[in-house]
Amino acid sequence: MQPMDDLIFQQIPIGPMANFVYLIGSKSTREAAIVDPAWSAEELARIAEQADLKVEHILVTHTHPDHVGGDLMGQEIEGLPAMLERWKAKVYIHKAEAELYKGVPKSEIVANDEHTEIVLGEVSIRFLHTPGHTPGSQCFMLSDRLVSGDTLFIGSCGRVDLPGSNPEDLYFSLTQKLMKLGDETAVFPGHNYAAHATSTTIGAEKGHNPFFNFSSKQDFLAAMGITG
Repeated sequence: MQPMDDLIFQQIPIGPMANFVYLIGSKSTREAAIVDPAWSAEELARIAEQADLKVEHILVTHTHPDHVGGDLMGQEIEGLPAMLERWKAKVYIHKAEAELYKGVPKSEIVANDEHTEIVLGEVSIRFLHTPGHTPGSQCFMLSDRLVSGDTLFIGSCGRVDLPGSNPEDLYFSLTQKLMKLGDETAVFPGHNYAAHATSTTIGAEKGHNPFFNFSSKQDFLAAMGITG
């Protein structure tokens, strides 16, 4: 069986902030990983059960509350603790943020780096560190698919005006990492912010995303409101 023939891939719109959660699994082994399951543990567990998938890995693009749970502007999001009540899974957080995250016991956390890779049957998920939106922001590669979290959106990119954000790092992540992926790479973002589509490609973003098309870092920073 070819890796993509073994792939189960579900994009799940969920929560009041237009989040996307991703359920990734193997047809042959029924092993699964889930990306950023902050919202509605019961609903996500039902979706995984209906697909006959056993969630063994929770992959975190970054530790903002709308992606992992916790306090969000006075609203408590159930997040990862509720997920771990349903699944005996390890939580993968980039090492730049893993030590700071207190939402689940440290024994449940894998402080991963860019060399981390997990395998579900014939499906390989490779981790790609893309700092900027947060220090530990990361994307996940599955052959010709990229789950991009809040690093890259359709026609835009992640914010850099939040604590821990770094616009220079984001410029590097966009231009030196994501732009170097193949044009055919499908991109699945962390939020449903585009009115016309729920996914894109690297090639399409090169064509119309302004944050992929600044001629210099200085121009990018100026567009982000960074001067001097």
